[in-house]
Amino acid sequence: MEFVFNALQGGVASLAAYLAAHVLLCLVPAFFIAGALSALVPQQSIIRFLGPAAPKGVSYAAAAGAGSLLAVCSCTIQPLFAGIYRKGAGLGPAITFLFFAPAANVLALSYTGVALGAEFAIARIVLALAFGVGIGMIMAVLFRDSSPTPAAPDAVFAGGDGIPRHVLHFLGTLLALLLAGTLQLDSLATVVWQGEWRWSLAPLMQATLDRWVPINEAIGAEGLSLQGTVLIGLLALIGGSAWRGLGQADRGCNQLTWVTLALVGLTLVFAASGVRVTGSGLTLSLNARSLVVCLLCLLLLPQARRFEAWEMQQWLWESWRFVKQIFPLLVVGVFLVGVIRVFIQPQWIQAVAGSNTVLANLAGVTFGVFMYFPTLVEVPIARMFLSLGMHPGPLIAYLMSDPELSLQSILITSAIIGRLRAWTYVGLVAVFSTLAGLSFGAWTDGTPLGLLALLLLSFIAALVTILRRIDRRQHPGVPPC
Repeated sequence: MEFVFNALQGGVASLAAYLAAHVLLCLVPAFFIAGALSALVPQQSIIRFLGPAAPKGVSYAAAAGAGSLLAVCSCTIQPLFAGIYRKGAGLGPAITFLFFAPAANVLALSYTGVALGAEFAIARIVLALAFGVGIGMIMAVLFRDSSPTPAAPDAVFAGGDGIPRHVLHFLGTLLALLLAGTLQLDSLATVVWQGEWRWSLAPLMQATLDRWVPINEAIGAEGLSLQGTVLIGLLALIGGSAWRGLGQADRGCNQLTWVTLALVGLTLVFAASGVRVTGSGLTLSLNARSLVVCLLCLLLLPQARRFEAWEMQQWLWESWRFVKQIFPLLVVGVFLVGVIRVFIQPQWIQAVAGSNTVLANLAGVTFGVFMYFPTLVEVPIARMFLSLGMHPGPLIAYLMSDPELSLQSILITSAIIGRLRAWTYVGLVAVFSTLAGLSFGAWTDGTPLGLLALLLLSFIAALVTILRRIDRRQHPGVPPC
């Protein structure tokens, strides 16, 4: 019975720390960014660069750029991949789009940076970009003869207007809000105002929380502060009001819509502020981060007036759609991570993936392929592995492979491009994820960044040269893919 209680306590502790420490200043702005990208950015302004008439250098860059804007997992990306591929996008750019979207979208990167550190987020986007383009180019050369005849260009790839300037400003403010809340800069931590509040119950409440959700650095358990408890309560209020306030925003804004947005702004500012329990009460402090977050929230109001009412309604509704789609999976996944962490012994992880070897990175890839988790749930799983002693190299290999591949996504990809091409793609993802882990692991072990960058650029240059030579021999006189 005690064993079951410890497992459940581990799950609750993991979920409480997650909701209090990692959601608000990271995922809340990211959800609104994802909603804005979906509702306000014209689809044709991005997807037209993937069409058959686009230069290949442009199409691969556009494939990665379009993928970074979509907060989707390997299953959700399949309909979009099928659509652009069957409408005439080249196999190479389409594969790059298929690879890059789950691995390095805005939600995945922002959450990775907060939960694991900026170095993991930077490595994830750089390696996903380099290897995503590489996999796309290899697939384009290997299967050029068997690619279907592109459909006649139609409205999907027709040239459209660019992204309106007011949309770019709005997205830029939302992105600044995300960065202001997550960047660990000394200037943002500067205290502007600080005050004492005598409250004798505060130390008793914090002691109770420490017993319910104990801190255990050995397994990465962060505990729960009094401020975190208030933030969880505010999240619950936001969820209750958003169910109708944002969930019905496509029909028009109502009173709960404004209540929800006000609660979101208040919660973000409170999360950025400092609350510390002392022996006699609480110490409240406002820092530069909380002021910047408040200013950016207010700055969104005049910018929103530049949109039509239905555009803002669609933005709010799309943001809530992402929350409903992703957040429940995260909650369940993080709880299970806390339960699983109780059973896993650190020495197991250290023995299998505690060093940056080929076998350790292959173990990370294998776990990512066969133990698939929904989008973003792989980040708390990775955080657990890191706290248990996994080397950063195999951890990146896992983060590269897990969002890409699952049994269901492999089956869908086979139906779209054929079994041979699908399993070739799976093999390439496994190989390149292993290389990504070895590269990042070498950097964390002390290999100079300049040397690694030189090796990576040399690898890309050699890959491009080899592929062009193979393509010219197979198709003399024909422009390369």
